[in-house]
Amino acid sequence: MRILLVGAGGVGSAAASIAARRDFFQLMVVADYSLERAQKAVSGYDDRFLAARLDASNAEDVAALCREHRITHVLNAVDPRFVMPIFDGAYAAGADYLDMAMSLSRPHPTDPYSQTGVMLGEEQFAKAVDWAAKERLALVGIGVEPGLSDIFARYAADHLFAEIDEIGVRDGSNITVDGFDFAPSFSIWTTIEECLNPPIIWERERGWFTTAPFSEPEVFDFPEGIGPVECVNVEHEEVLLIPRWVDAKRVTFKYGLGSEFIEILKTVHKLGLDSTRPIAIGGGKSPVMVSPRDVLAAQLPDPATLGSRMRGKTCAGTWVRGRALDGKVKEVYLYHVVDNEWSMREYGHQAVVWQTAVNPVVALELLSERVWQGIGVLGPEALDPVPFLNKLTEYGSPWGVREQQPFRPTSNQVRQQVAA
Repeated sequence: MRILLVGAGGVGSAAASIAARRDFFQLMVVADYSLERAQKAVSGYDDRFLAARLDASNAEDVAALCREHRITHVLNAVDPRFVMPIFDGAYAAGADYLDMAMSLSRPHPTDPYSQTGVMLGEEQFAKAVDWAAKERLALVGIGVEPGLSDIFARYAADHLFAEIDEIGVRDGSNITVDGFDFAPSFSIWTTIEECLNPPIIWERERGWFTTAPFSEPEVFDFPEGIGPVECVNVEHEEVLLIPRWVDAKRVTFKYGLGSEFIEILKTVHKLGLDSTRPIAIGGGKSPVMVSPRDVLAAQLPDPATLGSRMRGKTCAGTWVRGRALDGKVKEVYLYHVVDNEWSMREYGHQAVVWQTAVNPVVALELLSERVWQGIGVLGPEALDPVPFLNKLTEYGSPWGVREQQPFRPTSNQVRQQVAA
């Protein structure tokens, strides 16, 4: 296996550090628009690693770099703006493809908070026949969310439930960042895209539909000491992926943002700082054209640099309710928790990016062993979840299952969480 890893930011660098401890591949070319950043990402590793400069917005450049190094698998570790050129470049070069976020959505032009427009991943699924015809695999959404969360959904359907009423991905943490009032632990560009776009929900009788941002708030109790966190609907790939392969009556995604983060994002939206449309800055004959969202991203600290200041744990998981194999009503939460202290000590990468990065590396190893096989454009839930979950534990990062009754926080718990 010869891998092109596109992106040497937080997630890409963490993926390289995880892969460096495994022996399933012959070559990993880490490519970034900044050659210096790519070189830093491979520094100290063995001669299987190379650094390269790449413009990820250019499919021809992606294909050329693949051909130069005889790449068999392309792993996309940059933000979703670059999904399609990397996806198309891998296809042109005859390589398999993996990503952790899918092609971008576009809201419905007249009714964005009720009807879908162009949905996440729709551009990729439109080319599934082409990928299958070439007997190539595009494994999309194989990070942690989407990714591990989808694998949990498939595992629950295969091994825990006879009938599923709802699959709800729930993400939360108690992570704080020393010295910053506001410092997202993941790309603010991606966070805005997820949280301010119309959230999407799937129901068997209705199909896919949208709702207003931050709708249906609930307080979810996360395991391993994280505790209750306010969660709201956001747009996310699982809702587009899970119903394609897993039978359920309803699929949702709620993000544990907390009330303060929600208010900040609402203010960003009100001020127009979430816009990606370039505006002219400065007068005269040569104004600078820049998008407000890029300005906001430049003002905030790079999440990859925050690890030493971060405290706490992050949890990704999938809540499932329905009828168990014995016919009884059942509700479970399948989850994966990473402690920032552990990920920094063991790998030198903060918990959120490490938790995202480990999953595509596990997937690549399963593909190299031909334990996972497929052609076309597939989501993680299209494949057997058991080998993946076993391999994740082998990597030193076990997962868990909590059987539970619906969580009903006390007023005091809610007040404590809001205050925190």
